[in-house]
Amino acid sequence: MSQIPALIPTLLLLAALLSLLAGLKSQRAGYFLALMGAGASFLVSVLGLVEVVSSGQAIRYAMGGWIPPIGIEFVLDHLAAYMTTLITFIGVVVFIYAPRSLHFESPGKATFAYPSMALLIAGLAGMTLTGDVFNLYVFLEIAALAAYALLAIGERGGPFATLRYLLIGAAGGGFYLLGVGFLYFSAGTLNMADLSGLLPELMENRAVMTAAALMVVGLALKMALFPMHFWMPDVYHNAPTVAAGLIAPIMTKVSAYAIIRLFLDVFPPGFFTETLPITATIGWLSAAGILYGSILAIAQHDYRRMLAYSSVGQIAYVGLGIGLANPIGLIGGLLHIVNHALMKGLLFLIGGAVRLRTGVTRIPDMKGLGRSMPWTMYAFVIGILGMVGIPPTAGFFSKFYLLLGAVEAGAWIWFAVIIVSSLLSAVYFFRVTEMIFRDPGEDPAETSREEGGEKDETTPDHPQGDPPASMFIPIAILAAGVILVGVFNFVIISALLERVVAPLGG
Repeated sequence: MSQIPALIPTLLLLAALLSLLAGLKSQRAGYFLALMGAGASFLVSVLGLVEVVSSGQAIRYAMGGWIPPIGIEFVLDHLAAYMTTLITFIGVVVFIYAPRSLHFESPGKATFAYPSMALLIAGLAGMTLTGDVFNLYVFLEIAALAAYALLAIGERGGPFATLRYLLIGAAGGGFYLLGVGFLYFSAGTLNMADLSGLLPELMENRAVMTAAALMVVGLALKMALFPMHFWMPDVYHNAPTVAAGLIAPIMTKVSAYAIIRLFLDVFPPGFFTETLPITATIGWLSAAGILYGSILAIAQHDYRRMLAYSSVGQIAYVGLGIGLANPIGLIGGLLHIVNHALMKGLLFLIGGAVRLRTGVTRIPDMKGLGRSMPWTMYAFVIGILGMVGIPPTAGFFSKFYLLLGAVEAGAWIWFAVIIVSSLLSAVYFFRVTEMIFRDPGEDPAETSREEGGEKDETTPDHPQGDPPASMFIPIAILAAGVILVGVFNFVIISALLERVVAPLGG
């Protein structure tokens, strides 16, 4: 059991290497090696989750036998187990979906996509497991490099959008690393547990304050927190479905996780709320981002760009939970990490299935999909009910806890923002629902020309019906997850999240 924290990223790193080498000879072999690595890491994550919950104790592993603070420590506690299981689960689901989608959208590029996917999951898992603030930066950059490789194989605008993302990501990583340097010069250690013991005596140290500000700004850039979100719409719009379906659900959430980790377990109580107004700043930016993303999503005619602006608002719900800085509000933010990962992953994969079967990505061209792709569209309805926050879907309960947290904090403006944004979400998602269940009436190609839309030129002939099983099964799994996480949210909260927010005094 003690090796579990190190085993999870190691399996994925090994899978990425073997997948690359094998893929040069056989693309199928490269795919199965990457899939096996992702599957094995998910099983190990579940095993670690069960152990942490049953024992109530974190699992610690010192790399090379070097005890911290000299060596690097990997820690699987309640928060890390929660995040790692989510990351590896989404990874496995997207891997199952990937072959047909990549063959259609990015022919000839899958050989390098599969190891990049494994490397991305490894980096994100490593970020959640490391007990060292510098090692978190190392895994952050591993995940970022893999994400750049995946996104760059997208459409014609993909390389340019990825270049801009790379520049912004480099700035974010630079801010974080500079903060780590200030922290090390002030405290003399990079181990999170050691820092938590030393920093209470350094709360008024200006170098420590600067370190905290720089680290949070860097992570906020990676998190796409409003107004630092400007890289996201173009990236998601031009990305292959597999890349967007993997990155959108989990990558920005792991950066949010890192901020929560600093808030709860590294810097002393009150530092982010009283010494520096970091949580309040994140909260107000998130409130603005929720409204901004929801309003801009209404104006979009491209399905992928609509989801991208929706993501700007949805990641801000997590930021709002951080901003509330009370136990019930933070539980809402943490629960929304899982909820949004399931819902947004589901909606992006559905978009890829629609593109495979019809060749369209514009919302006005989706008329009649409810008849031609009935089961896929039923899954879509589950996803949008969750995004709007209709019970018993997962999205309802995270918003419910955020509302309770806002009431407890007396944050009535934020309370109103959550309500208004849910109504705005209903506007743009129900608009799509009305379109897909509308009677086609006339030839879809003619409708597309009349409305100025174009079908996907890469595939002139599209077989009708739901997507093949390899693509539909992941969609069905995520749709079921949206319901199950909603129904059993109390299990997640009582077993994991209540322990996570305990440092706040709840």
